[in-house]
Amino acid sequence: MFTVGQIVFALFFFVSFVVIIFLSYKQDRKTIKLFYRDSYKILFAFILFFFLLFCIKYFLID
Repeated sequence: MFTVGQIVFALFFFVSFVVIIFLSYKQDRKTIKLFYRDSYKILFAFILFFFLLFCIKYFLID
């Protein structure tokens, strides 16, 4: 299905991508903690909102 060259390229691309993302995150860790310290509250609000929509659909609409 894939040639050896395509598989090698995919592996090289994946490893390079993971390394670059890891290094970028390591550099930005301090600013991430500073600017996004309360982002879990927003995530919790989205999850709660979708849970409420599911409950409304499941229990109120037949």
